[in-house]
Amino acid sequence: MVVFCCAGCGAELTVPVTRVALPVHARNSYGHALLPPLMRAGTYAVDPEPFGPPWRAWDESEAEARRLFAPVLLLSDGAAGSIVVAPGDTCETVLIPERCDGYCYGVDGRSGPNLACASCGLEVGTRIDDCSRWQEVRFVPDSVRFEPSEESLVEDWTFEGLPPVEPSGAWCPYWEAAVGDALAHLFAVSGGGTIAVEDGFVSAVFGAALALPSSGPPRRNLALAGPGLPDSDDIALVPRHPVTGRPWPHSSATDVVPLAAEVWTWLAFGQDPVTAPVSGVMPAGVLRDDPLPKRPRGPLSPAPDVFLYTLARLPAVRQPWLRAIYDRVKAGGPVSRIV
Repeated sequence: MVVFCCAGCGAELTVPVTRVALPVHARNSYGHALLPPLMRAGTYAVDPEPFGPPWRAWDESEAEARRLFAPVLLLSDGAAGSIVVAPGDTCETVLIPERCDGYCYGVDGRSGPNLACASCGLEVGTRIDDCSRWQEVRFVPDSVRFEPSEESLVEDWTFEGLPPVEPSGAWCPYWEAAVGDALAHLFAVSGGGTIAVEDGFVSAVFGAALALPSSGPPRRNLALAGPGLPDSDDIALVPRHPVTGRPWPHSSATDVVPLAAEVWTWLAFGQDPVTAPVSGVMPAGVLRDDPLPKRPRGPLSPAPDVFLYTLARLPAVRQPWLRAIYDRVKAGGPVSRIV
């Protein structure tokens, strides 16, 4: 664990935090309400991408140097490597009033760093908590320092699954973001051919968007693979580790498609069991039939902003058929019905 301190005066600006991978839903805006924190308490992530103003228009000449293979709306000239933490894990910071602009419910960082060190006044980061935005604090990398931790990382592949349905019956936004990211990777390895998915929840989640042009290579198969499951010999849908960000090491599949570990775990193991009437005491692990398990009220719509963000950074998007899909979604077409 580390504590981030002000680079100017050394004041401690966070509680002890542990590094994890940046969550995939960091690229997703959602709804029109106050959202929870992006990061879990006690964790931080480093965003390798430039963040914040100044912004400028897309420039084709520098696209490849920035690992962008399709046009994006705006390019950030802010600092790369911002440190992302939950607002509740910060301390000894104050807002800069003249930079507290936002759209609706809070601040969104549009005017640059809006947090200063309470001790010396150095601009140290940006607080974001406006509607549709995950709450976060992003420290400017040159404005903070920390002592590196010597803890050794043990890559544990045991995760708790995340249910797909909100109390309202809507799909969980974490699922929409995770599937949007995985779908971009899936299209990139598909070659434009049709993809078969076994009946079940995976088909319900991905099936609507997988009617790919049949003029491409022969039909391929998508199957879950990873800890506790048999290997796949074609396209493997594997978990991405939430701490390291690395996908499950799979040697048999022709191609690997990473999926957020909590979503992958639910797809693989965590679905609600079928209810059945019983007498006497309910056995451990048996679901009561009152209330019934939550079911989504409609088909899942993968998050378009996450889909576009990921696809723009994959070289495969330069293929004409995939670039056409990218352009259609960018123009406002739904990801759930791409072709």
